Amino acid sequence: MNQTLLIELLTEELPPKALGKLSAAFAAGIFNGLKTRDLLEPDSVATAYATPRRLAVAITRVRAISPDKSLREKVLPVSVALGADGLGTAPLAKKLAALGFPDVALVDLERAVDGKAESFFYTHTAKGSTLAIGLQAVLLDAAAKLPIPKLMSYQRPDGDTVEFVRPAHGLIALHGDSVVPLTLLGLASGSSTLGHRFMTAARPIAIPHADAYAATLASEGKVSASLGERKEQIRSALLAKAGPDQVLMPEALLDEVTALVEWPVVYECRFEDAFLSVPQECLILTMQTNQKYFALTNAEGKLRSRFLIVSNIETKTPEHIISGNERVVRPRLSDAKFFFEQDQKKTLASRLPLLSHVVYHNKLGSQLDRMQRVKTLAGAIAGQLGFDVLLAERGAMLAKADLLTDMVGEFPELQGIMGSYYARHDGEHDEVALAACEHYQPRFAGDALPTSATGTCVALADKLETLVGIWSIGLQPTGDKDPFALRRHALGVLRMLVEKRLPLSINGLLTDAFRLFPAHAGTAASDTMVANIIVFMLERLRGILRERGFSPNEIEAVLAQHPDRLDDIVQRLEAVQAFAALSESASLAAANKRITNILKKTEVAPGQIDCSLLQEEAERDLAAALQRLQPEVDAAFARGDFGGTLLTLAQLQAPVDAFFNHVMVMADDLALRNNRLALLSGLHGMMNRVADISKLAA
Repeated sequence: MNQTLLIELLTEELPPKALGKLSAAFAAGIFNGLKTRDLLEPDSVATAYATPRRLAVAITRVRAISPDKSLREKVLPVSVALGADGLGTAPLAKKLAALGFPDVALVDLERAVDGKAESFFYTHTAKGSTLAIGLQAVLLDAAAKLPIPKLMSYQRPDGDTVEFVRPAHGLIALHGDSVVPLTLLGLASGSSTLGHRFMTAARPIAIPHADAYAATLASEGKVSASLGERKEQIRSALLAKAGPDQVLMPEALLDEVTALVEWPVVYECRFEDAFLSVPQECLILTMQTNQKYFALTNAEGKLRSRFLIVSNIETKTPEHIISGNERVVRPRLSDAKFFFEQDQKKTLASRLPLLSHVVYHNKLGSQLDRMQRVKTLAGAIAGQLGFDVLLAERGAMLAKADLLTDMVGEFPELQGIMGSYYARHDGEHDEVALAACEHYQPRFAGDALPTSATGTCVALADKLETLVGIWSIGLQPTGDKDPFALRRHALGVLRMLVEKRLPLSINGLLTDAFRLFPAHAGTAASDTMVANIIVFMLERLRGILRERGFSPNEIEAVLAQHPDRLDDIVQRLEAVQAFAALSESASLAAANKRITNILKKTEVAPGQIDCSLLQEEAERDLAAALQRLQPEVDAAFARGDFGGTLLTLAQLQAPVDAFFNHVMVMADDLALRNNRLALLSGLHGMMNRVADISKLAA
């Protein structure tokens, strides 16, 4: 009989940050275990439930007994099973008994080829197992494999010591309306649970049927059982309560709050307007991190003095809940205000000497040593780009000074943000203040890039110094290990070069960075490391370009040119993409590939084309086409019109095809051969100005 199966494990409060993973693993473990034992129908569906005090899963169309199965089992090789007299041996009888078939006769066995020899097989029908037997093993296995952050030992009332994520108090196992007899963690299964800890009496709530679980808990127990539905209830309630204001609700905070409540209710609280003099990032962070509150901003993004809380208690008189939370948040905001006021008593510049006491890496010196290197590199980059060198150097020197402030000491997540506030307070140039925050950008995939010139220079220098410095001491990424986030730093550098179209040499940037480390500067080892880092960066670049929608062949066509600058790489790729869509592209790509292979085998470098040696009509036509189109190609390429450059090349399809159809390149006459190679060399150079179009050949 197929009915819904419900399993619920009632516990003490589960760790909120782990609840989602525990719930998913619990549901998947039971579902997959039952599926393996053939106790589910093909269309069975599992629904996971999770609250602070329970893990549960409901699975539709679960069989009471698994179907019988026809099994063919290998018994023994014939050479072992039969004696010289052709009768069954003692090993055969022993094996059959071990398999549970002591009474099976030799004539009942199937004799068949098994590899290079023959063996006996026995086909029999295995009776299906009951749900109770299969589920007991599944439940034990699922519980043992839960991703528990830290096991807790506790003693059961009977004196037994149990280890689990939290003490367990109840177990439901219902198949339809029937209890499946199971045991887990010293508990015997039943059909009742407990509701909300505070809003219902501490009496058992009977679940009449597995299909009625969520509805019964909601109506009788004041418990919203579904983690996902509860999260959306909270989201909707927050938006409704916020009114015209914007509610700040990061997904991680929503997930954590959802895991803390069983019956969410949103209330509005307030704090004194005087706290709004503190940078709002500080107030928002302390409310979110320490209190799990939701801050509100107006339409312009300015913090409001009211905030929202998600309570686990619904009441018509929430005044005590509201005042209690207001009372709790006040000391936190007071601390933030105190830190901010104290920090402003010292300038960022006055803190710089103390960076010498902050170890960056024991092989690379202190943070002060590091920022001196970043300063030098940022100034060099600014000079190359025509930006203000002094601002770039000043921005680099002050970029990490806020690490020594009380506010950042309390909230490390505010590093950079506080530096910008304090730099403005100290009267620093606005670009210097911006650089304190922007030099961390981009922090992650999709993050914004620095907006200011100074911020861009310092961000590039900071990431390049880290990339080169860590690489130089042999700590480059290996496999999936990247403890110093060098992949992220490389991606940040690449994004700035590409998206801001900065005319900077990658090789030059890395070489300049290596000069900051005297032990490696100018050595063969540094040249090798620069080459290795470039390979590392180009691999990251391939990923960036694939995300922009370019195909692997298009990307390789451009990267095969070993570009040292990336400011026009997207434009080149767009031109290649447009060229690849032309009907002439396939033929020209194949011809270019053929030319490349021919020129690779040439021992002597091709010289100039001698028109007097052009004998065949096809080679004369090709030479004329090259002479006619060369000025157009040069002019288009010079003005950065890569699309026009490749579009012009499309006119070469007919003469190129005719050349290869009618002209023998490797002629016996050496002068004739070299002249034809010179013609192909000129063609090759013209065709590959923008990209190596041979890479487009299938």
